[in-house]
Amino acid sequence: MEIELRKVQTKKDLRQFIAFQNKLYKGNKYWCPPMRMDEINTLSRAKNPAFDFCEAEYWIAYHGGEPVGRIAGIINHKANERWNEKLVRFGWIDFIDDPEVSRVLLETVEAWGRSKGMDGIHGPLGFSDMDNEGMLIKGFEEMATLASIYNFPYYVEHMEKHGFGKAADWVQYEFDIPPTIPDKVERLSLLVKEKYKLRIIKAKKSKDLLPYAPKMFKTLNSAFSELYGYTQLTQKQMDMYVKAYFGFVRPEYISFVVDEHDDVVGFGVSMPSLTKALQKCDGKLFPFGFLYILRAIKKNDVIDMYLNGVRPDYHGKGVNALYYNEMHRAYIKGGIKKAVTNPQLEDNAKALTIWKNFNGRQHLTRRCWIKHFGGSETAKQ
Repeated sequence: MEIELRKVQTKKDLRQFIAFQNKLYKGNKYWCPPMRMDEINTLSRAKNPAFDFCEAEYWIAYHGGEPVGRIAGIINHKANERWNEKLVRFGWIDFIDDPEVSRVLLETVEAWGRSKGMDGIHGPLGFSDMDNEGMLIKGFEEMATLASIYNFPYYVEHMEKHGFGKAADWVQYEFDIPPTIPDKVERLSLLVKEKYKLRIIKAKKSKDLLPYAPKMFKTLNSAFSELYGYTQLTQKQMDMYVKAYFGFVRPEYISFVVDEHDDVVGFGVSMPSLTKALQKCDGKLFPFGFLYILRAIKKNDVIDMYLNGVRPDYHGKGVNALYYNEMHRAYIKGGIKKAVTNPQLEDNAKALTIWKNFNGRQHLTRRCWIKHFGGSETAKQ
């Protein structure tokens, strides 16, 4: 099979790069289309502040004039310096079930990485941890979420065939929302608040959260600092995420725990699931996509739990119980029946312990693959 590889150079090319995924997964009932506008903003050098410390190239593979695959190559210089490594990232990878297509795509990123002085490749990863990451290796017949990657099962076979090994795995849980909050949980929450002089921000409107959103991201930076491949968010990135997402959140499904100095020491961020709404509009906001999304935000019985974290100096003090208790209360009031967690590293015991208290199941697993150009398959320690 003769493959022609074209580098993305124009806005039209970028639209085709984004649209390929929609073509490949058309009619798939488990795939959640990303918001196309978000994809454009993330991949645009002019709009994504991550390009202050990243460089990237994108390619589309063609056969017979038709697109058959795509891939992004990213070098996050900040992450490489933080982890003392020289790795090129691959992301936005999709391809038809032909090993020749995936081989050409991956080897193109490898060659680009070598030309930049890199000695290995890993992914799927984005510019930062706020981008979707990890290739699905378990749960191909489970519904995806906006904040996670879906791919066909054959992707895994291709990665193994091309000599990639495991670097890290992320797991996700799905659980039913208990109809009541146990008294012991209420008592524990009250005890933690009083002992450490903490309080929960009670927001009636999304704008009430805006003064605390930048503080949340600073806590996120410290809470996530030791997670695989994490890169500290810059102020420009924080400002972008606050502007992009905090204007349409449901404030009752977001919980910020603050200390005596009004600093955020713990947080939980969740939103009604947008998967079915995005499937209906194919990820496009116009002409009617925004109506599907608004309807899903207002009336839904499934919640996606996007982010949560605790400042390191408050680890082990029950702060996560505080924000989960508050969110649980809001879920019951809002008629939420089911919750899906965000991908969390399988060895992140602090984050995963909380799910043992719920009647749930670990239904999804995603993998970051790695290959050193010398041929070894070693994960980052």
